[in-house]
Amino acid sequence: MASSFTPHPLLSFSHPPSTPPPKALIAAPPPQPPTGSPPEHQQPIVQIGIGGSNKRGGRRGGGSARISGVGSTDWVASSLTRRFGLGAGLAWAGFLALGVISEQVKTRLEVSNQQANAWDVEEEEEVVLPNRIRYSELRVGGGVVPRRGDLVVVDLKGSIKGAIGEEFVDTFGEKKKPLALVMGSRPYTRGMCEGIECVLKTMKRGGKRRVIVPHKLGFGEKGADFGNGVEVPPLATLEYIVEVEKVSLAPA
Repeated sequence: MASSFTPHPLLSFSHPPSTPPPKALIAAPPPQPPTGSPPEHQQPIVQIGIGGSNKRGGRRGGGSARISGVGSTDWVASSLTRRFGLGAGLAWAGFLALGVISEQVKTRLEVSNQQANAWDVEEEEEVVLPNRIRYSELRVGGGVVPRRGDLVVVDLKGSIKGAIGEEFVDTFGEKKKPLALVMGSRPYTRGMCEGIECVLKTMKRGGKRRVIVPHKLGFGEKGADFGNGVEVPPLATLEYIVEVEKVSLAPA
């Protein structure tokens, strides 16, 4: 017996034709800012770095704003860690990392004054100290003299007096790193000696001297072996050129 099926009026299998949404409901793209100069409220970018002046203005290549220079003090901390232990290295690393920005901002005028107060000596005059160290001023620096515990960064060239072209240490040059010394601390870094620390006590930032160190305040009766065939013989009188790049007060 054939049966017929009549769909319920509420059940419908037909699909209504799809219609596009009203134009008023279509989201419009956000308005684009006008090209040209940036808005007046936008702050200029400031880049701060060790040893360089602040630069204000736009960026080249669309790079992000950054503050550089903290990483450049890593070599100082690592050098001090090797010589004076982890505690001393970390203490100076933290001091330099946290103080580098404030030093660049707060003491910019002070550093400028120190550099302005430094002047080259036209005629060298030799000074003889009671301990028989002799030195001649090549450039008089500005600022404060270092005290015990202060960090002094210097460029150093040392040779045996009378031996031409045989330097046992030389940090002058663009690709070379200067040496760091904490006043009153031992041991000395490569090429330094007690005579150099004695001379640094009366030098200022930017100062430069030619120094003659007797063997008793140099490497003494044993001399020194720096490896790779670089040696200082016993009882050798030393001749140095020393220049102070930076004097940082000890962390409180």
